[in-house]
Amino acid sequence: MSNRNSWENKQTARERLRAERERQAKKDRTRRQLLVGGAVVGVLAIAAGIGVFVAKSSSSGGGSSSGEWAAAAKKTLVKPANTASDNGTEIVIGKKDAAHTLEIYQDMRCPICSTFEQNVGDTIDKDVKSGTYKVSYHIGTFLDRNPQISGTGSKNALSALGAALNVSPEAFSAYNKALYAKANHPEETKDDFSKDDVLLKVARQVPALKGNAAFEKDVKDGTYDKWALTVSDEFDKHKDVTGTPTLKLDGKKLTVKTPYGEGAPNNPAQFSSLVAEQIKK
Repeated sequence: MSNRNSWENKQTARERLRAERERQAKKDRTRRQLLVGGAVVGVLAIAAGIGVFVAKSSSSGGGSSSGEWAAAAKKTLVKPANTASDNGTEIVIGKKDAAHTLEIYQDMRCPICSTFEQNVGDTIDKDVKSGTYKVSYHIGTFLDRNPQISGTGSKNALSALGAALNVSPEAFSAYNKALYAKANHPEETKDDFSKDDVLLKVARQVPALKGNAAFEKDVKDGTYDKWALTVSDEFDKHKDVTGTPTLKLDGKKLTVKTPYGEGAPNNPAQFSSLVAEQIKK
């Protein structure tokens, strides 16, 4: 489970060492780039008197910046189709008349959410199709704010999910599954989802999104960036959710014991057993 309050306490010693090595390597690369880049900028500025700026370049795979997200917060809210509530923060997939509701709390950069989707996602899809319950998604971006990894990938992926949801609920579900797939999901220390070209590459695995010009434009333009921030704010209001993934069925948490305490069931048998037990009550 990715913990909102104590991320480091839930990493193994090996993972912390690996993360530290990667951070140091990143610092070294950044230092070299600044030295080289500074020299080049100085020459260009003297020779041509040009201004220097930093901008997102989706076509070249540039990542979204924190400044862009600060600007997005001031934009007018654009809600995707297939959402509910005044701000469009209700994301419900499944039959509206389903008697039960499964709430899933996730962060798109969360590695345990990725494992959960890989292991239990198909079971949830079957249950939703049969009408056992509908699924209400609550998607946070707290990993972007974690000082040990930081970034903008959680927000950017959530915005892209909004573009998929605008296409259809089915496209949203398929894209969510694709983003969490083992082959596509980056390590928690890598902010790959901040790059639009990475998100669009994954989207091409979803038939409804492959070659969908409107979807691709929404991702590149950040049409649902403000919405992503609003959905994240809604997630943060659930103070009883201290990590991801968190599951609730009709408001009651579904948990099993893990090496770190209680967490979401991470295999189909455990999950189905807890669901059946809760529905009987």
